[in-house]
Amino acid sequence: MAKFTVLVADDDKEIREGIEIYLKNEGYDVLKAADGLEALDLLRSNEVHLLILDIMMPNMDGIAATFKIREAQNVPIIMLSAKAEDSDKIHGLSVGADDYVTKPFHPLELMARVKSQLRRYVQLGTYDGQKKIEIDGLSLDEEAKELTVDGNPVKLTPIEYKITELLMKNAGRVFSINEIYERVWNEEAYNAENIVAVHIRKIREKIEADPKNPRYLKVVWGIGYKIEK
Repeated sequence: MAKFTVLVADDDKEIREGIEIYLKNEGYDVLKAADGLEALDLLRSNEVHLLILDIMMPNMDGIAATFKIREAQNVPIIMLSAKAEDSDKIHGLSVGADDYVTKPFHPLELMARVKSQLRRYVQLGTYDGQKKIEIDGLSLDEEAKELTVDGNPVKLTPIEYKITELLMKNAGRVFSINEIYERVWNEEAYNAENIVAVHIRKIREKIEADPKNPRYLKVVWGIGYKIEK
């Protein structure tokens, strides 16, 4: 079994240490940071497979840290926040976070999210069958885990990759928001509309020359989303 390293960044020492206990019980190595700047320093000098970032931290908060991380890496990021409003969740997801857990949370729920994100990160593109999907200049290489548009590579987060892969593997089929959420997150859909919409918007920004008039990723109003054949 592969040994994974999880970086936990939270300015509350008790929360850092509490999460560390559960992570180590699951067999993970753990790095800890008190703010976003310290997290970035640890990320530069260590191989990290997943980050748990609190949104509200001194010096550099979780949003700013995620933005910097996404400039270079697609490592999974789970955000923590005491705020439960949709606007905070959407903000975190829009800058590149893969999942969001609201404080107070049950540690076992967080561990389940960690396992799910790591499984998704490691197993990207593990569908059986064809290894490359080509749709009018949009190319998904399942072996290399790479997406290109007209030959130009596109950086996707793990969640963005899975959504794109799902739609490209089923080009022409319309998926509802709940279907997308349940297939990609492997959880029952609950208030999934905003979460999925944020990721769809980010994918469009990366693959479409004009995101407002998409060439590939189309909305079918009142039903869901599809990628054209």
